[in-house]
Amino acid sequence: MPETQRESAAPAGAPILTSTILGALAGAGSLAWWLWRQSKRRQLAQREQRLLRLSRYQGDASSEADLPEESVQGEALPERVQQLNQAIEEVRRQLEALQAQP
Repeated sequence: MPETQRESAAPAGAPILTSTILGALAGAGSLAWWLWRQSKRRQLAQREQRLLRLSRYQGDASSEADLPEESVQGEALPERVQQLNQAIEEVRRQLEALQAQP
């Protein structure tokens, strides 16, 4: 009977193979988790950079902040261009008037 028990028992290398497979699975899981965390950190850093850039752009638009929101959004581009051209012409006349005075 001892021979039949040895034949039905697992081979001696089975625990080593099982340990190797479980170690590989644990390593792959750890690597996947680490890569996922790195990708999340990268996404967070990119989002923060985007928010910083947007806040800088909004900070540069301080001249429009003085105008009412409705007038900025409601006006068409040609109307704004015409207003700017009129303002430029007015400043030009004022400069010419200053140069003409002795």
